[in-house]
Amino acid sequence: MISMKKDARVSGLLYILMIICGMFSLVYIPSKLYALDNALETHNNITTNELLFKIGILSDLCMITIFIFLSLSLYKLLKQVNNKAAIIMVVLVLVSVAFSYINLIPKLDIISLINNKVGINTTDIQAEKLLILLRSHYNGFSIVQIFWGLWLLPFGYLVLKSGFIPKIFGILLIVGCFGYLTDFLGYFLYPDSYGKTIIPTIASLPHALGEIGIGLWLLIIGVKKKSS
Repeated sequence: MISMKKDARVSGLLYILMIICGMFSLVYIPSKLYALDNALETHNNITTNELLFKIGILSDLCMITIFIFLSLSLYKLLKQVNNKAAIIMVVLVLVSVAFSYINLIPKLDIISLINNKVGINTTDIQAEKLLILLRSHYNGFSIVQIFWGLWLLPFGYLVLKSGFIPKIFGILLIVGCFGYLTDFLGYFLYPDSYGKTIIPTIASLPHALGEIGIGLWLLIIGVKKKSS
């Protein structure tokens, strides 16, 4: 039990660190720098705040790398529940991680673009190229989101069956899986209108509550005694 509590708290710490990095790079940075409907504004924001943009990329890298260690820590904690499901969980995380690393290339290309002093590109042309790269990153991000959802399915199942983590988290994680998939389909099929509805907020609520909740639970409480 002591070993399990230690594993749980390590998992919780990694989960919360990953969430903090994700909130910074996925929420704070876009709110400060990106205007996807205005190339010149986005270009100006990034060129005048290049260091902040780079810190955002470093935060991305931290989030992705922590995700690897989180999956391994959760595997150690949950493999006793169902080893096959735990392996599937880790595999889905690793696929997500691979796509996530590759998807940072457009952001690195943006740094090269704004620091390229060679050629006769006007600011307008450079701004359009920058926005194309940023949109390419978001296209890749939509694929990553599929796996952010899929890994929650075996994870939620393992939590439900564990007996030492509250079942409510398992339910939220499983529902959250379908929330991610709903978001992907919504933005893919109805890119102009989906984001203007209340559906994205509803779809994101279960996985937000589930992931933040289980991260805090594992960090603070650890595990409870398994029911007989």
